[in-house]
Amino acid sequence: MMIASVLAIVIKPTHKIASDRPPVNLEKMIPKQFASWHVDETMIPVQVSADVQKQLDVLYSQLFSKTYINAKGQRIMLSISYGGNQGNDEFQVHRPEYCYVAQGFKLNEAFEGVLTLSSGKIMVRRLEATQGSRVEPITYWITIGDQATLPGIGRKIAQLKYGLTGKVPDGMLVRVSSISNDQKEAYQQQDTFINELIDAVSPDEKVRLLGKLQ
Repeated sequence: MMIASVLAIVIKPTHKIASDRPPVNLEKMIPKQFASWHVDETMIPVQVSADVQKQLDVLYSQLFSKTYINAKGQRIMLSISYGGNQGNDEFQVHRPEYCYVAQGFKLNEAFEGVLTLSSGKIMVRRLEATQGSRVEPITYWITIGDQATLPGIGRKIAQLKYGLTGKVPDGMLVRVSSISNDQKEAYQQQDTFINELIDAVSPDEKVRLLGKLQ
């Protein structure tokens, strides 16, 4: 780890891989309607505090936040944040663990799980946030370049791999959540929503959202 730290300083990445890729446009990338889901235009996204918004503006170049509803009246909230510089801690993704607490929520539980997709599997983090009577199960993951990972050692290793080649990775944070007192059912519904969303985008867009699956 000491050697890796020294190399990271000596070989300072300068080339942003975002400049080699087609520009990201989340509003065009994410369909407003797919499978049985469509954007619920009656739902207004929750406004974050001014200090949190200021930090988000620094970390990310694009934010996408919509609530989807299906024919049964079930709702899923989708939030995607994209940043062209995810090469160091200063520009690391803004983790939901911190964001929710900053908005007055209490985190009751956090654990890692495996999300099974038609094209492979990725590791995700599950959270449960509460505020008064509101119970919100959450599923999220991050991407560093073309790799899906989670905060912590996985993210740092991904950053280091790019850094040692002189490249600065871009990245995303993809989060889905719902209001439910039934945690198990909520996570199952979120997994279904994510699968249907991924099946509705192009192969290149899948890579941007999931990384290159093994």
